[in-house]
Amino acid sequence: MGRTTLTVTELRLPAADLGPENPLPVLGEDREKVLPCLLQDGYGRSLVDTALPAVVLENDHLRATVLPGLGGRLYSLLHKPSGRDLLFRNPVLQPANLALRNAWFAGGVEWNLGSTGHTTMTCSPMYAGSVEGPDGSPVLRLWEWERTRNLVYQVDLWLPPGSEFLYVGVRVRNPWPHEVLAYWWSNAAVPRTAGTRILVPAEEGWHYGYTRKLSRVDASFVTVADRDAADLFYDIPADRRPWIAAVGSDGFGLMQASTDRLRGRKLFVWGTGSGGRRWQSWLAPGTDGYLEIQAGLAPTQFEYVPMPGGASWDWLEAYGPYGDFPELPLDSWRSVADAEPVRLFSGSGWGALELLRTGTDPLPGTPFDALGEEQAPWLALLDGAMPVGDPLSPPGCTLVAWHSLLEAAPESWTSLYHLGVARRYHGDTLGAESAWEQSLALAESPWSLRCLAFARPDRAAGLLLRAIELAPHVPGLAVETLEALLAAGSADDAAAVLAWLPESVATRGRLRLLDARIRYARGDIAGARAVFDEGFEVADLREGEETLTETWCLVAGTEPLPAAYDFRMVTE
Repeated sequence: MGRTTLTVTELRLPAADLGPENPLPVLGEDREKVLPCLLQDGYGRSLVDTALPAVVLENDHLRATVLPGLGGRLYSLLHKPSGRDLLFRNPVLQPANLALRNAWFAGGVEWNLGSTGHTTMTCSPMYAGSVEGPDGSPVLRLWEWERTRNLVYQVDLWLPPGSEFLYVGVRVRNPWPHEVLAYWWSNAAVPRTAGTRILVPAEEGWHYGYTRKLSRVDASFVTVADRDAADLFYDIPADRRPWIAAVGSDGFGLMQASTDRLRGRKLFVWGTGSGGRRWQSWLAPGTDGYLEIQAGLAPTQFEYVPMPGGASWDWLEAYGPYGDFPELPLDSWRSVADAEPVRLFSGSGWGALELLRTGTDPLPGTPFDALGEEQAPWLALLDGAMPVGDPLSPPGCTLVAWHSLLEAAPESWTSLYHLGVARRYHGDTLGAESAWEQSLALAESPWSLRCLAFARPDRAAGLLLRAIELAPHVPGLAVETLEALLAAGSADDAAAVLAWLPESVATRGRLRLLDARIRYARGDIAGARAVFDEGFEVADLREGEETLTETWCLVAGTEPLPAAYDFRMVTE
């Protein structure tokens, strides 16, 4: 039967550096999905050979490669007898703007907990350790504190000797007495070919395209040959076991099955249109593309499942070659779910900090520690007062769950800034505005100026102009300033700001696009067109964003959109 090995190693890939976090908190309608996290939008499009921490689980049939530093992504699942990967193995690590925190990368299996969308954890480290499995083989445990919902989760990867399936035991725990809305989807990317078929035990489902309509359809409604990007959520009858497979014309492909709690199943395709092809080459250059088969707690990705206070939910998933429905030994895995892991990699210090704040006992099997510099100001607040930082230095993320502690904290520009963000998160916009005004009265900072600009759109342009003078090296602030000036009809002022921004900021793709929009607003259509002709790449172009297409239409009229700029999700 052989044996199973667990090896800590490195995976070398051409990768784009994630860059620094954006210091500007999300204050709009998505704030509850993102805060207390900050956006990860500091990446570019330059790829450099990079060593990524990896853990490999291997038996006679499968070799699973996991990236603990990137959300615990199951990067590869090699089927050793055939020499073929069951997953789409991306040859590069190229972040793009698809996740709740912006940065996301294609390929492998992603574990999504939190809010609707790609998890805030997808490009962040997780704790990783090993425990002894129920059969004596090594189990790789991944765990973290999900910060937007304050839930604890673990992902145990178990590859028994002789098994043709990799088992993934997932446990999500709500350590609080109150109910939390839960969301989970396991997203598996698989190679796309013209002959790929999707097999699933359902006759009907719900189709969602980028026309923003959800409609009831036959389960065969979406295929790999479709022109436009689409989601198809399958309605698996309650008396059938939940599974999904993507197989090629030769019958080989990935099967994903699970115990009953994880009943949702979905297909996502980019489409064969020019925009879909462009997105796939953008995310995974030099490949034939991919599609995704997914499994979730709810029937669709537009809803949550209420999780009672103190609840612990678990299920077992299986990944392997398509064939007979695999055995799912949930109870066997449960017998080791509480085992204390031998540490391989550390995650964040946020879980340990929350345990200190609340006095909550640690949950078995998922130890949190690793307190570091990011947690230091909040540890100080637990002792009575936050340190007062340099007003020109980014103040870091705001722990919005610490609202009451911030209300009682001694006033400083720092504490009042964070109080404003926390109040805004909880829907108190007037209170947030007052806190930011008080912060500015104590010390002028670009961070409170920018937040106040959000609360006072009538004053936004002037407030942001002052903010960018104080922090010209912050790309996100430059973008918001130029957009506010354009919205206020002050294209000349926008051009002046763009002219004195540091080159490292002004030459970013997002700023080049704004340059074209500013030129057009000033009547310089030829100059705006020249920006496109010179070429630029908006590294953080959002999935479904129309700004690039709309600006091209303004400056080029009815000329066809060049392929390099065509990211349309729906072909016209």
